[in-house]
Amino acid sequence: MRLQPLSLCSHRLVLALALAAPFALLPTASLHAAPAAAARQGDTAPVLVTAAQWQQMASEGSRYPWFAKEQARTQKSLQKMMKAGIDVPVPKDKGGGRTHEQHKRNYQALLAAGTLYRLTGDKAYVAYSRDMLLQYAKLYPTLGPHPEGRGQIPGRVFWQVLNDSVWLVNAIQGYDAIRDALSPQDRQIIESQVFRPMAEFLASEPKNYDQIHNHATWAVAATGMTGYVLRDRELVEKSLRGSRKDDQFGFLRQIDLLFSPDGYYEEGPYYQRYALAPFLLFANAIERNEPQRKIFARRDGVLLKAVDVLVQTSYDGLFFPINDAILDKGIDTEELVAGIGIAYAQAGDDRLLSVAQQQKRLLLSPEGLQVAQALAANKAKPFDYRPMLLRDGPDGERGGLAILRMGGERGQALVQKDTMQGMGHGHFDKLNWLFYDNGNAVVTDYGAARFLNVEAKRGGIYLAENRSWAKQTVAHNTLVVNEQSHFKGDWKRGEELAPQVRFFQADADTQIASATMRDAYPGVVFTRTQALLRHPELGLPVVLDLLQVHGDKAARYDLPLHFNGHIVTTGFEAEHFPTQRPVLGSDNGYQHLWLDARSKAGSEPRTLAWLLDGRFYTYRFGSSAPAQALLVESGANDPEFNLRREPALLQRVEGQKDVTFFSVLEPHGEYNGTAEYVHGADSRIKQIIRTRGNDAEVLELRLASGARIALGVADDSDAKGEHSVTVDGHAYRWSGSHARMDRSKGDAR
Repeated sequence: MRLQPLSLCSHRLVLALALAAPFALLPTASLHAAPAAAARQGDTAPVLVTAAQWQQMASEGSRYPWFAKEQARTQKSLQKMMKAGIDVPVPKDKGGGRTHEQHKRNYQALLAAGTLYRLTGDKAYVAYSRDMLLQYAKLYPTLGPHPEGRGQIPGRVFWQVLNDSVWLVNAIQGYDAIRDALSPQDRQIIESQVFRPMAEFLASEPKNYDQIHNHATWAVAATGMTGYVLRDRELVEKSLRGSRKDDQFGFLRQIDLLFSPDGYYEEGPYYQRYALAPFLLFANAIERNEPQRKIFARRDGVLLKAVDVLVQTSYDGLFFPINDAILDKGIDTEELVAGIGIAYAQAGDDRLLSVAQQQKRLLLSPEGLQVAQALAANKAKPFDYRPMLLRDGPDGERGGLAILRMGGERGQALVQKDTMQGMGHGHFDKLNWLFYDNGNAVVTDYGAARFLNVEAKRGGIYLAENRSWAKQTVAHNTLVVNEQSHFKGDWKRGEELAPQVRFFQADADTQIASATMRDAYPGVVFTRTQALLRHPELGLPVVLDLLQVHGDKAARYDLPLHFNGHIVTTGFEAEHFPTQRPVLGSDNGYQHLWLDARSKAGSEPRTLAWLLDGRFYTYRFGSSAPAQALLVESGANDPEFNLRREPALLQRVEGQKDVTFFSVLEPHGEYNGTAEYVHGADSRIKQIIRTRGNDAEVLELRLASGARIALGVADDSDAKGEHSVTVDGHAYRWSGSHARMDRSKGDAR
């Protein structure tokens, strides 16, 4: 059984995990049904990090530069907070507002103070934490639903219950570190009026708690960690098994359903990053308290795989902006700082240390100390960014994310998105693609329309344009039929359907991925095959793209390409609109596109070239039926200036049932404005030829040198089928779903 996931996540807090210790328990603390009995027995020793571990960090941490630097940074930050005084305001503001941000700073301070008390022995940190928590003990029992609830499940301290969970995950760690330094009376007040009612409030909201979703992950982690600290078995069991303790929900069920066998998270890298922290922090707690559960071995170590996957789904330090994603989130986020530390402690993979070096941060924790020690011993190895197919879905059979890479971390990367919908954060972009080169996003994705925590922009939540533009299909690099988005913009319908991966192969000079999507539009099936190819007579690898569309009735087919750069040449005649910019359409994202130029319909391949960061890109594109080429730009119907102005090329075919779009994207040359020189500005590709056979097609690139590169793609992905396609008198023959076939200059005559 799987309850329908939540449709909105809205505001997110930035987790301040790097300020202090993560949840790292040793199997020393027993769990009692009655917390009062535990208190009577003096069972107050820290359990999230043991006293022995704290002592080791206190005595050895200064010997390791990374750890010492992090401690100094944390002390400086906390001293500033302490100097400002304790402020526990009555909650009233939405995300980004003063009271919201103050409560956020408070959990950061509690976490840091507990950590620094253990590392320094300075009881001023205990007094500061105690006094703040006693103020919360006065405030929290008086709170009802937050006044800025916005239609979701409201929290008590924050406008949505998610943020209350984040507060508790952080604050309970700080409290555990000082708990044995408090008087029994203070402990009783703080636990009975803050931590226990907070945890019980979270567990009492099944619409938030009993879900398969990142909101619920934060909630169960918060209650489970609190349960371990308070020695409350009931809270722990609810966190692991769901509020009814029937194993339909809860942390274990979330691990089983939210990750694919490869460690890919359904909502995409941006939310994998967000969910990673509670998954790993709580798993660490379970491992230390109940090692018999072997939580890190569950599903063949899927949680540790998820850390590797999150790094793999990045380029030059930034995550692929899939679904609702903020473009500037990357591997230096504090959630992944926690993830790298815990994963390194569990797996000992020295490649993770190079990621830690890029993050320039670590945790003040046993795991952080291990990272610091390994870095001091120069154990870091380069992270292995490699081509891969990341299967999606709990069983790995609901599509996947294909990553093709050549040239290392800042080389060429092609990402074909053949994944599931991604729940309410999913975009309507089946078989979308992205391309990176030279450290830049070249073929782009808009990501989310949101100014995170910028109160002036609708309180920092998702903007209306997130629905009207960013999620819509035309905002992506994939097929649009009759100006409608996939699934008619219904994400719940999208959850029911997923692409089918046809094949994936990654060799040294040829990497290729193919997938088919059915019923994104009624009666329409489309298949996309893309390849990253290297050839000695091409300066850099090129992208071949073949999109085959079959419909049961005539339709308008649009294929956008959103690109980053300044147009250099347009290899087609077009009508321009320099004084009055028409709007391309009226709905489904089209209302946000200005039309700048439009060609007549034609079948001959055309070109568009642009310049980005000193490199040229030539895009040759064609179709099996006459198509218009439209140059457009986002930003129409945007009176509040919420959208970025970004260019796109849109190919349009009218009144056809079937059509095939084909193209090649070629990076080449260099422009140096400082030295005032240009090299290789002309494309090395003369033509792209598409030829259809009985049961397959061939795309042939004809190079200026006379060499030819051919990619054969069969309709059937059967690995044993024989195929033949003749191009200008030359028969290309192969067996299986696909093949690359090169011809030298002499062979091509």
